[in-house]
Amino acid sequence: MTARPARVLLADPADPAAFAAAIAAAAEILRRGGLVAFPTETVYGLGAHALDPEAVARIYAAKGRPSFNPLIVHLADADQLSRLARTVSPLAQRLAAAFWPGPLTLVLPRQPVVPDAVTAGLDTVGVRVPAHPVARALIAAAGLPIAAPSANAYTRVSPTTAAHVLAQLGDRVELVLDGGPAAVGIESTVVDVSGERPVLLRPGGIAAERIEALVGPLLRAAAVAGDAPRPAPGMVDRHYAPRARLQPFAAGERPAVWQQLAELAAAGRRVGLLAFATEGARATEIRCMPGDAAGYARELYAALHALDSAGCELAYVEQLPVERAWEAVADRLRRAGLPGS
Repeated sequence: MTARPARVLLADPADPAAFAAAIAAAAEILRRGGLVAFPTETVYGLGAHALDPEAVARIYAAKGRPSFNPLIVHLADADQLSRLARTVSPLAQRLAAAFWPGPLTLVLPRQPVVPDAVTAGLDTVGVRVPAHPVARALIAAAGLPIAAPSANAYTRVSPTTAAHVLAQLGDRVELVLDGGPAAVGIESTVVDVSGERPVLLRPGGIAAERIEALVGPLLRAAAVAGDAPRPAPGMVDRHYAPRARLQPFAAGERPAVWQQLAELAAAGRRVGLLAFATEGARATEIRCMPGDAAGYARELYAALHALDSAGCELAYVEQLPVERAWEAVADRLRRAGLPGS
């Protein structure tokens, strides 16, 4: 870990000279085993040389992440898959061709070169090709695969801006590449393609129905408890969580919730509200959330970070539509502590 706050470099492709300098600085840190936070289209990642066990160990130490939770490895393009995967089935090839670069992680049988620390000791490795121009330029410049979970303290809210990274890991990473807000806003969809049938391990940035339209029905992963290795990240019960306790409410309960918020505010309590309509509400932090699943996902983590920044101890969250398009958002809110989501 570093003894001083991370350096931050703006990585804007519109300024080619500054962009190249920022990417070169980050690539040099990765090649010598250091940690770099960088943007992807999903969230900001905490990156290290994926084939260097000591570098990978620094990720776990910086995040306070348990060893049973594996990491995703990021590649510049699908042609590099054979470096990490023993076999790439026709199923995996179809999914990669359809969704890479993009927010889909494929879990494949791993090559021996992949350290146990990356895979939680399992015989599979999660791999994806990100779509963000900063991430792709960094992987190419470093010339190595990059292991990168979200750049936040373990179980806390994932970062979608450089400021979020600095707030949680500012003294634990050498460099943060600031590429602006993440466009997708939640982590990648993870599909296990190491067997005969594809298994959805984590819903995410690509809706399951889009994948099923290509490869047929996805099996659903069984729950894993305790310290047993997870086949993918994002499978622990508590994750993506703000400090505030989250309280669900239905749209029809708005008048009663607005009254409760006013009473709590009058009593000096710091409370938050995430709802699809907020007119007339009083709270410490109020977020009017988008009515579509993709828009909600893009804004979710920023809203949860805002609750933390405002010191909210309680936040009311309006219930989501019960539709498959909202599966990934509901998953994140459930793991963040929202009952019934």
